[in-house]
Amino acid sequence: MVGSCHSCDNCSNNLENYCPKMILTYSTKYHDGTITYGGYSDIMVADEHFIVRIPENLPLDAAAPLLCAGITVYSPLRFFDLDKPGMHVGVVGLGGLGHVAVKFAKAMGVKVTVISTSPGKKQEALDHLGADSFLVSRDQDGMQAAMGTMDGIIDTVSAMHPILPLIGLLKTQGKLVLVGAPEKPLELPVFPLLMGRKIVGGSCIGGMKETQEMIDFAAKNSITADIEVISMDCVNTAMDRLMKNDVRYRFVIDIGNTIKV
Repeated sequence: MVGSCHSCDNCSNNLENYCPKMILTYSTKYHDGTITYGGYSDIMVADEHFIVRIPENLPLDAAAPLLCAGITVYSPLRFFDLDKPGMHVGVVGLGGLGHVAVKFAKAMGVKVTVISTSPGKKQEALDHLGADSFLVSRDQDGMQAAMGTMDGIIDTVSAMHPILPLIGLLKTQGKLVLVGAPEKPLELPVFPLLMGRKIVGGSCIGGMKETQEMIDFAAKNSITADIEVISMDCVNTAMDRLMKNDVRYRFVIDIGNTIKV
């Protein structure tokens, strides 16, 4: 985001991301009526309030996705108190959001279980990202054995999927936080919530103060996104690959070196 009203309750409480007049980095109208082009520009001018300082030890290319994917998972870990050392947190989906969720949670001292439909991602989750355990969501025996063991779950999946099994993994008073955005409504069974005083919530990026906090935390703990840098003329190919989930885990466009004026 590159703008907000600065006067509503959300803006006053460092929650510009929930401002009704929040202006997105691209494809929305700025205060002066022009269209924002954000990350698809080689240079832009922005309100200083919406500038994030990148510490020198963070490479710009691998830090860039943290300004979206990073804050999207960092914010709910902090807000829903899932950042305490020794807690057990599940991360559903090992993609652009999920892989940084694992990194942030581990840096917070949390025990992390990756929950995925793909058994082939187990080695990646455990050996590369440092997760403590891996759970295949279609493995009924494994899911049954893990029931009632997690303090919280960060669900990053944007495809349609059942959330009842995830609710079952939560301890009493556990929290399931949705940060993915499925196109159709998910079915929410109420009885399992009642019987464990469990919470289903959502979260969307973060305010500017928290985003800066996230970047500073990432720099201190050497957290970056796993990326593939592409040139501007490869964007269409990258979009085709995205549709096939063929990226680990974020494309970053090298705008400055590939836009020809």
